[in-house]
Amino acid sequence: MPKPQTHICVIQSLLNSFSKGPITNSIKTLETLSRKGLRLDTNSLALILKKCGNYRLLKEGKWVHFHMNFTGRKKPGTYLSNFLIFMYAECGDCVSARKVFDKMSVRNVYSWNGMISGYVKGGMIRAARGLFERMEVRERDVVTWNTMVVGYAGSGMCDEAVRLFKEFRRVGGGVNEFSFAGVVMVCVRMKDLWLAKEVHCQVFGVGFLSNVPLCSAVVDCYAKCGEMGDARKLFDEMPKRDVLAWTTIVSGYAKWGDMNMARALFNEMPVKNTVSWNAVISGYTRHGFGYEALELFKEMMARRVKLDQFTFSSVLCACASIPSIKNGKQIHGFMIRTKFTPNTIVVSSLIDMYSKCGNLELGQLVFNLASDKHNTILWNTVISALAQHGHGERVLELFSNMVKSQVKLDRITFVIVLNACSHSGLVQEGLHVFNNLMHEHKVVPDQEHYACLIDLLGRAGHFDEVVNQLRKMPIKPDARVWKALLGICRIHGNLELGTVAAERLIELEPQSSVGYVFLTGIYAASGKWESVAKVRKLMNERDVRKDPGVSWLENENRLHAFTVSDTSHASKDDIESVLDILATQMEDDYSFHDA
Repeated sequence: MPKPQTHICVIQSLLNSFSKGPITNSIKTLETLSRKGLRLDTNSLALILKKCGNYRLLKEGKWVHFHMNFTGRKKPGTYLSNFLIFMYAECGDCVSARKVFDKMSVRNVYSWNGMISGYVKGGMIRAARGLFERMEVRERDVVTWNTMVVGYAGSGMCDEAVRLFKEFRRVGGGVNEFSFAGVVMVCVRMKDLWLAKEVHCQVFGVGFLSNVPLCSAVVDCYAKCGEMGDARKLFDEMPKRDVLAWTTIVSGYAKWGDMNMARALFNEMPVKNTVSWNAVISGYTRHGFGYEALELFKEMMARRVKLDQFTFSSVLCACASIPSIKNGKQIHGFMIRTKFTPNTIVVSSLIDMYSKCGNLELGQLVFNLASDKHNTILWNTVISALAQHGHGERVLELFSNMVKSQVKLDRITFVIVLNACSHSGLVQEGLHVFNNLMHEHKVVPDQEHYACLIDLLGRAGHFDEVVNQLRKMPIKPDARVWKALLGICRIHGNLELGTVAAERLIELEPQSSVGYVFLTGIYAASGKWESVAKVRKLMNERDVRKDPGVSWLENENRLHAFTVSDTSHASKDDIESVLDILATQMEDDYSFHDA
């Protein structure tokens, strides 16, 4: 029989190994303890189970559970059972966790919360709700309610999350700073401004405005809803602001295109992280400031800020928008030199950049060298690149290879292919894709697919079939379908059908100028000036403005934009002088050839 002191030394050695070495090796020593007839005390077992759960070590956790059964703890009691539930739930084994839960003779609120939390983390919201309903209302604590609200919000069941949150407040349960996490998630997802204001009031009422993460989340709610005034007011009222709070407000302004304010706040930030830099770079890119995005990226590199996948994706999109293949190649080269492993989004951005810069071959090469050939996004990107350059037959060839490679086809795949067929005049091929392949791959046609179909048939002049398809649509046509119809009517001069499309478009999008402009053109060509006046009066009443056409010119790495009768450019006089010279030269050339 080992001496008691020896027992203590062996057990202490095991516990020390848990804090110093790999946990897998430490777990194996449990077998040694079993052979010696030794067993760990309750607190030590709880510590080990917690560590197994935290590190998602299911196999090791099962070894501990086996050790407990082997050493006389088949019915471990409430305390250890709770840790077993935690370990199994954290490792994603809700079945084993439930077995432990069901065998417990006595359960406390931690037992219920642990099991409910496991179901929520595993995406099993119905099972979680079943246990939640079995609990008496008085047994539920703030953690129980918080877990369920967050579970519903995370599962996209926003209405139920809000209903449960309101029920929680109605029964008078005490809230903590985590109680608002689920409903704030709902605000962001649904972009529900009134709910955001209600949450803001409640946060203020319970005195949690000093909680920086919670206030940052409410600021994000306002920003997602486009209420930057309310977002800024709350931000300014925050007694403390961390990098998350600053980044949230900067991202909000960048999202809605106020890049001057976004950059000003960014420059004021006491501490910046990668996400902060990315927010401004992506904002510049999204709103057409490609050169500014690249300048900020250069500054980011100079300051040795860590670059991530989102950084490279944003700057490659900036290169594509300018377009600048020189900068794109430099960024690509930097990624290769630093052995940066791009994810699918970055690889797709590379393909898109090369395509929009006019080099399809390099884009195709990037695709060919990609490691993951079963990613739908990657195939969609390279097919889209070919479609943008008018290579309809090559699109169909690559689409066929995609099907043969058993890559999952999604709705975007079919939008791209149908568009390619439309612009390349491949009517029969496009109809085959729409009528047969979409059904085979279980993709239900939506408004965008029907808009592509109308464009496909209309460009080929098949207006009888266009009308037939409009009548057969299982859903009511939206603005995208009517815009497609309007476009083909303008091409072929079909005024009767175009008038119908323009009127429907005005009903659906009264602030869009497209329908009004088409109608005024038709009425003016027919000499119906009273009708022209009525349409223009309606535009004025609704404050509808036609967006002017814009031309871009790149000169010395700067992009210049011009509109009709534009006199705002700093070099206006020089530009007009050059245009006069060119006009004179063109006249001389014409006179020479005419002679």
